Amino acid sequence: MGLFAPLNPPLPAWPDARVWVIGASTGIGAAVARALLARGARVAVSARSADKLREVAGANANALVEPLDFTQTAAVASAWERIRAAWGGADLVLIVAGTHEEVRAWELSEGKSRALLETNLHGVINTTSAVVPGLLAQGRGALGIVSSVAGYRGLPKALVYGASKAALINFAETLYLDLNPKGLGVYLINPGFVRTPLTDRNAFRMPNLITAEEAADEIVAGLEAGDFEIHFPRAFTRKLKLMRLLPYRWYFALVRRATGL
Repeated sequence: MGLFAPLNPPLPAWPDARVWVIGASTGIGAAVARALLARGARVAVSARSADKLREVAGANANALVEPLDFTQTAAVASAWERIRAAWGGADLVLIVAGTHEEVRAWELSEGKSRALLETNLHGVINTTSAVVPGLLAQGRGALGIVSSVAGYRGLPKALVYGASKAALINFAETLYLDLNPKGLGVYLINPGFVRTPLTDRNAFRMPNLITAEEAADEIVAGLEAGDFEIHFPRAFTRKLKLMRLLPYRWYFALVRRATGL
C-alpha cells in the first residue's frame, strides 16, 4: 500500500451500492440516508421511530424501512438477514445511532452510566458482532462507526459520553487491523459540533457548528476517498488533534481556560 493510497477498499458507485444506516430517523443519520438516496444508492434505514424513518425514505423506491432498537441484538440480526435477502447482500453498514447526556463527577450514577454505555458502546459492539460474519462471508463490504471528537481526550461535562466515544475510537482502530487484511473496509467517523436534536440541548457555545446536511456531505466524501478516519469540520478537529499532543499540565490548563470549567 502506497503512503498516500486509500486505507479502505473502494466502495461500489452509489447507484450500485447497498447501504444500511442505523440511527437514520434524525440528525446526521437521516441526512446521510437522504444524501445517499439522492445519489442513487439503495438505502435501508433503521431507528426506533417508524414514522420518522418513513419521512426520511419518502417515496423513494430505493429506500427500505426497517424499524428497530439497535440495542436489541436479536432485532439487529433479524433486520440484517432481511436486508441481505432483499438485496442479495450489502456493501456498507453505517452505525450512526447514539445518545448524549451531560454528566459531571458529582452527578455520576450507575443508571446514567449504564444508559449511555448501552447505546453508545454496547449497542455498537453488539451490532458489529451481528453484521461482520455476513460481510466476511461475502468477502467484501464495509462498516462505518460514528464516534466523536469528544473521544480524543477528556472534556468537562462529557464524563461518560467521552469515555464511550474514546472506547469506540479504539474499537474501530482494532477492528480495522482485524478486518482490513480480510478485504473489508472500516470507517471511523468523528464529528465535531453538528446541529442535531442532541446538540440542541447544549447550553454552551459550540465552535464551528455545522448542519447535519454539511456533516453528511463530509461523510460521503470521506467514504468515497476511502479514508479510515472521517473527521469534520476540519477547522475545529485539527485543533483538537493538536491538543492531543500536549502534556497533561498544558492540556488541562488550556481546557479550563477555553471552557471556564
